[in-house]
Amino acid sequence: MFILASASPRRRALLRQIGAKFVSITPAVDEVKDGGRPRDTVICNALMKARKVAEEYPEHAVLGADTTVVLNGQSFGKPKDAAEARHMLSALEGREHTVLTGIAWVVDGRAYTDAAETIVRFAPLTQKEIAAYVATGEPMGKAGAYAIQGRAAIYIEELRGSFSNVVGLPLHAAAALARKAGVVMEDEDASA
Repeated sequence: MFILASASPRRRALLRQIGAKFVSITPAVDEVKDGGRPRDTVICNALMKARKVAEEYPEHAVLGADTTVVLNGQSFGKPKDAAEARHMLSALEGREHTVLTGIAWVVDGRAYTDAAETIVRFAPLTQKEIAAYVATGEPMGKAGAYAIQGRAAIYIEELRGSFSNVVGLPLHAAAALARKAGVVMEDEDASA
């Protein structure tokens, strides 16, 4: 069993999907908002989250993650309100952007980090479509103001890379890094 250093219901759902045996603990950290290169920032935030929880539970492997949406070098995190969500979606519509997720395992005081990158192309949207989507409330709490696994799926023209990365946790990359760290993510006792 390991600890997921996150309050994200999407990350928990992805881990349950693969049969992972874990508990979730929300770390009390102040995320870096602009740490230079977006890739470095998401790795830094993922590692801060994992280390914070590992301080309290050093006997467990801890997984941290942080996701951002990047368009022309600008990072879009979670919108603070509906106006910011509309602004983000207006910038993304009709264009390609990158979704970056930093992942970090902390095991026995050692850190293992990586990041996954997925390219997403949004369909062109009208301001009316953007306003209607924002009114659903779904964009709130999501990097880039959209949920690919939700209503926003109809706005995605193309995806190159990991789908689970766009949801918030690149499962393949997290599992590959777990193997390097000596962590088994799946519940070995589960019957098929």
